[in-house]
Order: sequence, then structure tokens, then C-alpha cells
Amino acid sequence: MDNVVVLNFFQFALIYLLLLIVLAIMKLSKAGQSKQIILASMTMTVQLILAGLILSYIFKNPNPVFVAVYVAAMIAFSIWRVLSKNKGLNKRFKIAVAVSIAFSGLFVVVYFVGIVVGISLFNPQYVIPISGMVFGNTMTGVGLALKTFDESLKSQRLKMDVLLNLGAAPKKILRPFANNALETALLPTINSMFGMGIVSLPGMMTGQILAGTDPFVAILYQIAIMISICTAVCLSVYLCLEMGYRTLYNKKGQFEF
Repeated sequence: MDNVVVLNFFQFALIYLLLLIVLAIMKLSKAGQSKQIILASMTMTVQLILAGLILSYIFKNPNPVFVAVYVAAMIAFSIWRVLSKNKGLNKRFKIAVAVSIAFSGLFVVVYFVGIVVGISLFNPQYVIPISGMVFGNTMTGVGLALKTFDESLKSQRLKMDVLLNLGAAPKKILRPFANNALETALLPTINSMFGMGIVSLPGMMTGQILAGTDPFVAILYQIAIMISICTAVCLSVYLCLEMGYRTLYNKKGQFEF
């Protein structure tokens, strides 16, 4: 099988011409996202180039400390990103978010790399890409769950107060909102799994095929990573909401938000 074609600077620069189509559509539609698209593209480019330089160094100089620091940075950024979008959470809820993301992601990565693949947990070739996919999806899932949960609380506050005055326990009132948020958070992953292989060839599989890996081997890895992502998202969202919603009422059965 042929090796992957290495893009030179000119070939790479050509891809940005596609953004002109996006910007033209934004202008025709009179949408106000043109600046955001440009900013997002620039930010993505800078971040990925820096990541590429760092990863190139780590891969050439494999060291457990480098791998641990990189994964820790992923976890920290994931937590910061979610919390920055949900500043109204109380301190205990924020701790629940941080613990759920870190624990769930690390659990799945350790299981995937150490047990399923059966190699060193400090192998940068496997640990860093797998961690990136797991924590990236976990961050998105928890963020979506918290957004759904918060919107439900705000829209149903009057109903919640009535139920509380009628003697319903806060836990029973909040539980349906948490369950609904969990279902919402899992929808993107579930939809992706339904369409995978027929509608789309996912990134990890495509990358492996381009690198010369046998397509069937790439498929096995993609199935494994999708199940891992689904597990990480489900576990992190469940733990986050399970621990988090309990911080919204006191021992007297009164809401505190």
C-alpha cells in the first residue's frame, strides 16, 4: 500500500480557499458568524501546529513524564472549557464536574490502552491520540448535559417550587432533569455510531488508512474507540449530574440555586 502523501506548504495553503465559500454563504445569508469562522480557523491552525510540534518532539523523545504532562494538560483544558461555559455552578458542582471528567476519561483510556491494546500506559503513539478523542468527546458531552440541565431548571422553576411545597423530595424533582440531560448528551455519539461506516468514515479510521494500515485493522480500532467514547461520555455525564444535582438542595429539603 502506498505511503501517505506529505503535503507541502503550498498544497496545505490551498485548503483555506474553501473558507471563501463559507464566508460567501455567510455574507449572502447575512449571518453574523463570519468573524467567528475566521477567528476559529486561525485559532485551530495555531493550536494544532503547536500541538504538532510538541507531539513530534514527544514521539522522538518518548518519556513517561512528557506523556503524563500532556494528558494532564488535556484534562485541565477540558475541565476549564466546561466550567468557563457554566460559571453559575456552585463550588461543589464544579468539583463534581472536574472529578467526573478526569475519572471517566482516565478510566476509559487506561482500560483501552492497558487492557484492550495491552501496551504501556505511557506509550505516546497510543495514549495521546486516544486521550484526545476520549477527553474531547467527554468535554462536549458534559458541556451539552449541563446546558440542557440548566435550561430545564430555569424553564421549570415554578413547577419545581410547586412540587416542593406539595411535599415532593428535591431528589425526585431533580432526577428527571438529570436523566433528560444524560439522554441529550448521548445523542450526538449515538447518531454518529448509527451513521458510521455507511454515511461516514470517521477520522481515526481515515487517518490509519492514509498511513497505510490495513482497512480491517483500522475498522477494529474505530469500533473500539467509538465504544470507549460512548462509555466515557455516558459515565462522565452520569457522575457529573449524579453528584452535581445533590448540591442544589440543603438538608432541610430547600433548593439552593
